[in-house]
Amino acid sequence: YDIMFATKSGDVRRNKLSDFATVNRAGKIAMKLEGDDHMVGVALCTAEDDVLLTTALGRAIRFKADDVRVFKGRDSTGVRGVRLQSGDEVISMAVLGRVDATPEERAAYVKHANAMRKAAGDEDDTPVEADEEAVAEAALSIERIAELGAAEQFILTVTETGFGKRSSAYEYRRTGRGGQGLTAHGLGGRAGKRLAAAFPVEETDDLLLVTSSGQMIRTRVSQVRVVGRSSQGVTIFRTADGEKVVSVERLAETGGDEEVGEIEGEGGAG
Repeated sequence: YDIMFATKSGDVRRNKLSDFATVNRAGKIAMKLEGDDHMVGVALCTAEDDVLLTTALGRAIRFKADDVRVFKGRDSTGVRGVRLQSGDEVISMAVLGRVDATPEERAAYVKHANAMRKAAGDEDDTPVEADEEAVAEAALSIERIAELGAAEQFILTVTETGFGKRSSAYEYRRTGRGGQGLTAHGLGGRAGKRLAAAFPVEETDDLLLVTSSGQMIRTRVSQVRVVGRSSQGVTIFRTADGEKVVSVERLAETGGDEEVGEIEGEGGAG
């Protein structure tokens, strides 16, 4: 395995895990940081994985892990993973499994999956982006749909005002590292101006959200709608004026016996 590091300024670095086989009590320098930069993510990966960086202003970039060369030392900075606009910063890094599918197949599968959810009553009114619409003509067999469905991953995004959604990782097309990425979450209006969290989730997971005023809610991932990645999503936690979501944690499947809250919990004093 390798180990991938990401910083808030958008730099990434890849080292062999064996570089950290021995760590003494004083610790070991993992990566040189400049100014007020700091780590936002560390994860194991292989050369066959993809890396997803998500920013506070709702952008995300997905690139191959092996687009980042393996560094030999530990006392230098990394390379650019995403190019940030003014006022933006990276809030998370995720490692995604790489699926052997063409852009046409991914777009066609997403279109099919959205149609199936619409037929089931969980309608997604978010339009497919123009470039994805243009390649959505691939014909998929029932077997291929099943294969892509089995390998599908979902990315949860939550804004500081408590809006959240799940989107298929197939919608996050892979590009070269160092670009500005694409829209990960529609911001503005009630959805707020910044993202608080973004990470992969499973249908059986729970979520724990905490706000700046100390309020907390636990809810099921299954209650968060699957919609297009540029959608604003739904209210997971209704924050009060001046209150914002400061932390979102994924709680892996626990058996389902714990009592959890419903979507649209109330923030503020109480």
